[in-house]
Amino acid sequence: MSLDLTGKIIQIMPETNGVSKAGKEWKKQEFVVETFETYPKKVCLSTMGDKTNDLKKFTVGSTITASLNIESREYQGRWYTDVRAWRIIEGTGQPSSNEPSMQQTQTARRPEPVGDPMTADQETTDDLPF
Repeated sequence: MSLDLTGKIIQIMPETNGVSKAGKEWKKQEFVVETFETYPKKVCLSTMGDKTNDLKKFTVGSTITASLNIESREYQGRWYTDVRAWRIIEGTGQPSSNEPSMQQTQTARRPEPVGDPMTADQETTDDLPF
């Protein structure tokens, strides 16, 4: 599964590294991105190997678009999910155009309620439905 996520970097964690059982060195770095949706979401992404160098081009507050893979794996009866960025590029920083601005939302008026067209000709003095 491959997805793209655009947002602002709000935190970059320190790089971690180690040596695998096979004797190969590895390095990993995690970072948190906040989306530009109506209800922003925070997503923790990780990079592995040489891709950690791509992350070093950006700082907290940078707008990015990350191509990512989501994968889950089981270990001793528990499941772990990894959201791994395999490409990080500079984003546009523009929220989608279909979201109303704060000013539009505050000045928008609700439409007036419309009466039931079936009873429009009947004159009622009581608003009870029975």
